[in-house]
Amino acid sequence: MPTYEGVLRDAKKRARRAGLEASAVELLFMHFSGLKPTELYLSLSETMPCEAIDRFESALQEYIVHHRPIQYITGEMFFFGYTLKVTESVLIPRFETEELVEKVLTLYDGMFGAKSAKVLDLCTGSGCIAIAIKKEAPACQVFASDISPAALTIARENAATLDAPIVFYEGDLFEPLANETFDIIVANPPYIPDSEKVADIIFDHEPHLALFGGKEGLDFYRRILVEAPSHLNRPGILAFEHAYHSASKIREWAALAFPEADIYTEKDMQDKDRMTFVIQR
Repeated sequence: MPTYEGVLRDAKKRARRAGLEASAVELLFMHFSGLKPTELYLSLSETMPCEAIDRFESALQEYIVHHRPIQYITGEMFFFGYTLKVTESVLIPRFETEELVEKVLTLYDGMFGAKSAKVLDLCTGSGCIAIAIKKEAPACQVFASDISPAALTIARENAATLDAPIVFYEGDLFEPLANETFDIIVANPPYIPDSEKVADIIFDHEPHLALFGGKEGLDFYRRILVEAPSHLNRPGILAFEHAYHSASKIREWAALAFPEADIYTEKDMQDKDRMTFVIQR
């Protein structure tokens, strides 16, 4: 009978032959083996139960044959230290978005200290940004909106599971928020140009509503910056995640919308211009 080590080694070889990441196979194996990392390490030479092999093999086929993202196969992922449910109704949160949350929290500490701030997460998707902010800064009142009812179902479930009280709105950007104003507005809207070629594993599985942002990928930024002045308090923070090539245009529009604000772009860990901030003092 095959051992845990043998099954994992064979699966990684099959993934590499298919041009896929062996590291992803390890994550699948951990999930479907039913063992914690330490338990797996101690069990490598032991025989893997047939039912565990069957579960893992079924998941492996989804990844290797159908190129389904592992986060959708397992139904979960870690974001900012929290386990989130993800389905094909929501975009898979990226590491860059964790960086955005970290920088927003730092700005919040510097501008508001321990005081409560009213926070809005636009295009919330899985709710990852809103939930991370609420968990890390519990004094904040956090609101989130999305146009997708299916995405909001997942976001609400994640918030309830993680005990993160958040008010969710269904609608297009600021549309359901009427005369509401906020101290912090965070937005990670769709930013891939409509004509841009993306990897099949993304195009075939992740929601296009959350991926594509118009001809240049900038439609949502333009709209947000037209509407944001009537929704951002002073002092206030407006924070964007965006494509690395979009920073200059977003700063240009932000300067028109907020002529007295401090506006700057920061790089992500890949040294790409990924986040732009508007600080209204």
